[in-house]
Amino acid sequence: MLDSHWHIRPNRPRAIMLAKRQLAELVCDAVNLEGINLTLPEIQTLLDGITVGGHRLSDQQMAVNQARAWRTLFAWIAQDAFAVDIDRVCALHALAAQEEALDWGRFRASGVTIAGTDYQPPPASALPALFARMAAEMEGIPDIYDRAIFVFLTMSRCQFFYDANKRMGRFMMNGILLQHGFPAINLPARRQLEFNQLMLDFYRSGDQQPMNTFVRSCLDQRVIAIMREEEGAGGYPTTP
Repeated sequence: MLDSHWHIRPNRPRAIMLAKRQLAELVCDAVNLEGINLTLPEIQTLLDGITVGGHRLSDQQMAVNQARAWRTLFAWIAQDAFAVDIDRVCALHALAAQEEALDWGRFRASGVTIAGTDYQPPPASALPALFARMAAEMEGIPDIYDRAIFVFLTMSRCQFFYDANKRMGRFMMNGILLQHGFPAINLPARRQLEFNQLMLDFYRSGDQQPMNTFVRSCLDQRVIAIMREEEGAGGYPTTP
């Protein structure tokens, strides 16, 4: 796989190390994008196994669930066990959406709507075939970031689950990136308004390009620089 934009050379240990160091931030931004106002220090406290005051237990549980899903994803990648398939995505959903969604760990069994748009997601009966088609189509996308973002957006628009669809799409997107040795993308909560508007436009149109551009813009430039640092003589180039 290749990155044709930043010309990052793949380095799985380094990409996973950076994502693990960013875990609290990844969880914090994910829950804040869902409207749960937990601060980064509060998330760090929760990940240390200590509850924090002033928040609903269900909100704290969502944060803990996101961390469990991330740690499972890291373990799969370390064991070369990650894949874009229904078993893996449902296993992650069982962790990330536990006690939150109407049902967790399996595809939805009935129709859903998306607030703010007239777009109607596909019927439940079509979901297994749509997932298989997505997995097949992604193999024809040569750029690793285009491939990963395609999966995130397709999963978001198909709404395979009753809830946590965007989060699951991001888990699979970052699983693809880390599996191939490229850095994960975090969507910062400070860009929530821009994210929400672009997603509503995407639901209506199905045009992935504006969201692709937005998601790419969220990749931390510091992470890009670290991924491109030299590793001794003959190491990775620092310029494309």
